[in-house]
Amino acid sequence: MTIILEGPGVTIADVVAVAREDSVVELSATALERMVASRAVVDLLAAGDPAYGVSTGFGALAAVAIPPDRRSVLQASLVRSHAAGLGPPVEREVVKAMIFLRARTLALGYSGTRPHLAEAMITLLNADVIPIVPEHGSLGASGDLAPLAHAALALLGEGTVVHNGTERPAADALAEVGLAPLQLAEKEGLALTNGTDGILGMLCLAADDAHRLLVQADITTAITVEALLATDRAFADDLQALRPHPGQRTSASNIRSVLHNSPIIASHRDADSRVQDAYSIRCSPQVNGAARDTLDHAVQVIEWELAAAIDNPMVLPDGRVESCGNFHGAPLGFVADYLAIALAEVGAIAERRMDRLLDHTRSHGLNPFLADDPGVDSGLMIGHYTVAAMCAENRRLAAPASVDSLPTSGMQEDHVSMAWGAARKLRKVIDNVRRILAVEWVIGARGVEMRSPLQAATATGAGIALLRTEVPGVGPDRHLSPELTAAERLLDDDRLLTAVRAAGASLR
Repeated sequence: MTIILEGPGVTIADVVAVAREDSVVELSATALERMVASRAVVDLLAAGDPAYGVSTGFGALAAVAIPPDRRSVLQASLVRSHAAGLGPPVEREVVKAMIFLRARTLALGYSGTRPHLAEAMITLLNADVIPIVPEHGSLGASGDLAPLAHAALALLGEGTVVHNGTERPAADALAEVGLAPLQLAEKEGLALTNGTDGILGMLCLAADDAHRLLVQADITTAITVEALLATDRAFADDLQALRPHPGQRTSASNIRSVLHNSPIIASHRDADSRVQDAYSIRCSPQVNGAARDTLDHAVQVIEWELAAAIDNPMVLPDGRVESCGNFHGAPLGFVADYLAIALAEVGAIAERRMDRLLDHTRSHGLNPFLADDPGVDSGLMIGHYTVAAMCAENRRLAAPASVDSLPTSGMQEDHVSMAWGAARKLRKVIDNVRRILAVEWVIGARGVEMRSPLQAATATGAGIALLRTEVPGVGPDRHLSPELTAAERLLDDDRLLTAVRAAGASLR
């Protein structure tokens, strides 16, 4: 698959394709023309009065005029000094998304850079030359300065990259792919570093992950409904329509579809002394659905940002070069925090369902902890401990980062978004929720099988059958961690959704 980078029109799917599927990127002829015209404005400005980012210093040093013979040094010095990150490297997919999105902004023609900057960035992506970017350094305003500077440093032939899986000096990797180190002109160092591209890239990837997780959460909920001999009546569409939140109605529809024609559900439909199920069962569409609506809002913000030009100053078509605040990451930080809160609760309600299924006083006839020989065997008891630990971590991670501004740059940058930190912890929440759902799948599947000879619905049965290709069923205690890891891997590979859809479930 080839992504033609026009500048406008980039989608979440494009970012995912480049970052995760290694799609090839090409610049369109229109984007090249746009950048040439934008650069002509900067070249004219460089010969005139002092202009921020062109012929002055940066941040609190904006009042310092830079003579023409020192401006190239200024731009390279900016990149070197801002490449000040620390900590472990961020993930390859995040760096790829960030570089792709920075090239997208340059291609819009509001940054005043020569076309070969964006071309060089695309060469890195296509040749699998991935700069090493430390995790810590971005405050989310002015954008992702340190992470983007580490990426830009590689274009100068400095720093370290990973090329075809091997860590090596950037200069060596550039030479191998036929790319000469860049000599930056006026404005270009600033344009390479002044954007929200790392935050935005992580949000695009998180949106892709979160959608799949929310469908998977509806499937694992349905499996647990069967295992607990719960009812599907609370999920009826006419009841859901009385509270017209779209995510709730979609979640309930998914659960109903997975449970369609379930013999287990039918077995107690008309002879059940229980009046109603616990909230963790009955209210699952309300929680999972609210997270869906939160994701929809986040996607809207992501799409606005994907249409935005993020730089400072901006080079306008009428020849003006104006300072602005478009690099501030608040819109992205807010939704990253909001989505982390919502997904943390998807994990939290799943934990409550598991606790109920493992407690023989509330599981309606199942062995304690679903053990094969209770007392001798502990069953899945400690799997629940692991889930509880991750839920507790998610509660900490759900505390918002975007309210925690710290002033920097001599009080010039006196309010920052902390959106990078919000996006980083969102990724951790997503990983935790995937693991939580994997454990629910393992626990729910064992609970359903312990209801034999009652049979599962066709769709839940397909999900359990898939699990059994990697994870054995009921039996004496054995090393549990590899089995939970295998279930997590099946979720990450999206095989559960494939299996359940193939069994006839309609999932959205």
